[in-house]
Order: sequence, then structure tokens, then C-alpha cells
Amino acid sequence: MDLSIIIVNYQTYDLTKQAINSIVDKDHPFNYEIFLVDNNSQDGSFEKLQEDFKKQSADGLINFIKNTHNNGFANANNLALKKSNSKYVLLLNSDTLVVDDCLAKCVNYMEQDDGIGALGCKVLLPDGSLDKACRRSFPTFSVSFYRMTGLSSLFPKNKRFGQYNLTYLDENKTYPVDCSTGAFMMVRSEVVHLVGLLDEDFFMYGEDIDWCYRIKASNWRILYYSGAEIVHFKGSSSQKNKVKLTVEFYKAMYIFYNKHYRSQYPGIITFITYLGIGAICGMRILGIFFKKIVSSVSAA
Repeated sequence: MDLSIIIVNYQTYDLTKQAINSIVDKDHPFNYEIFLVDNNSQDGSFEKLQEDFKKQSADGLINFIKNTHNNGFANANNLALKKSNSKYVLLLNSDTLVVDDCLAKCVNYMEQDDGIGALGCKVLLPDGSLDKACRRSFPTFSVSFYRMTGLSSLFPKNKRFGQYNLTYLDENKTYPVDCSTGAFMMVRSEVVHLVGLLDEDFFMYGEDIDWCYRIKASNWRILYYSGAEIVHFKGSSSQKNKVKLTVEFYKAMYIFYNKHYRSQYPGIITFITYLGIGAICGMRILGIFFKKIVSSVSAA
């Protein structure tokens, strides 16, 4: 098998069906399979998807995996990664749409350069703008500081301040990056065997950055490839519990810092980092509650 495509569904029937159709409706010049992992959906979406794609399942094109608990995005992907036996694996979000021959272009690019450990394509939002998360630097203290203080937004074209999302680089060119996004990440299977599976301490954020960190630490390159595109309906699959998602987002920052950077920095830097993560998380949660109050008052 050339490519194993892993899609995680959690109560996103329409989006997941659209993502799968954007793959199976095309002819691909390589052998592939899809692993659809359901994270214990309670809305009947998994059963409907099984019915919709029963022919592809019977043909061995789609493998359905039902998770009995929602243990997070990393855990769900790992269930499929353990079953995969292909040259490349692709993490693909359920809220994406594969454009044209994106997959063929990405496989071909990796075939031509065996030093690439992971590859991310150009990820576009529905309005045609770039999803900035598709090309990033690692969140070192300085990179995170520029982002949290807003300097990265004020000076996006500045090489120092624009490091977080590499906004100073041309989105239409191809180049090495620190990390791409788990919404679309094609990884060489031998790299997975070398660095290990996704870290399940991350529930639904940060696992992609952590994986990329380990891949680069093992001397493999990670590439942003602008020659292939997907559309990302970002946030459409995760709008139900914004407080929990906010907590998980900043918890992932804490986990990543502790795992990779804490030993590199003096105690005062660690204290400032913890304080910053906690303060911004708290402000974001207060903002969510404030918007709910305003909405309730307006509705009344």
C-alpha cells in the first residue's frame, strides 16, 4: 500500500462525508486506503457513514474503527497508525476538502526526496485565505512571546516577530518549516516507526507540533509544499464546548513546554511562561462568558 489516510470523526457527519467523497470521487495514481476512526460519537454519524460507504468498505478501501471512548485526537489516530502498513500515512481532518490532485502531488514530491520526513500542503480557509497554522515555527519562549504580546500581528512581515506562523515568507513557495498542521500531514511510515506514535497526553491540540519536534530531532526535514491544496473549514468540527476547547488548547501549550523546553530555560522563564499561559487562558474563558451574557441580554 502506498498511502494510508486517517480521518477522525466526532459527530461531524456532513463534514466527514464531504472529506471522504473528496478523496474517493477521484482517480489516484497510487494505492491507498482510508481509516475512518470514530471517537465514540453519540449522534448516529458513524453508523450513517458506514451505510454511505458500505461498498468502499466491502472493497477494502475504507476501514471503520469504532472507539468506545473519546480519548482525544492523538489516541484516535494512533489506533489507525497501529493498523497501517503503507509507505506513507496522512493525517487528514474531517473538516477538510481535498482539492484536485493534491494527494498525488504530495506523494510524488515525497517520492522524489527521501530526506523529507513529513510534508504539509497549502491549507486554505473557505474565503481563500491561508490557514496560518499550516506552516509554523516551534513555540520557543521568544516566538511565543511575540505572538502573545501581539507583535506578530503588528509586524507580520518582520522576520523576528513573524516567526510563529512564518508570515514573512511567501505562501506560494515551497520550503522547510519546523512544523505543519495535523489537519493535513503526510508522514513517511519509516519515520513513524523511528519517532513513535502521537503523544496521547495531548487531547486535541499540540500533538502535531510535538510529532514534528520529534521528527526534526531525528534529523528528518519537514516541508511546506505550496503546490498542492486543501480547504479547511476550520473550527466547524469543534464549536460545541468552547470553554473545554480553550482549556485544552492552553493545556497543550503547558504540556509541550514541560516536555521540550523546561530543562532548557532558567526558572524565571518557566514562571513567566506558566503565568502567561494561565493568564491568557483565563482571559479567553472570561471573553467566552462575556459574549454569552451579551447574547442573552440582546435576545431578551
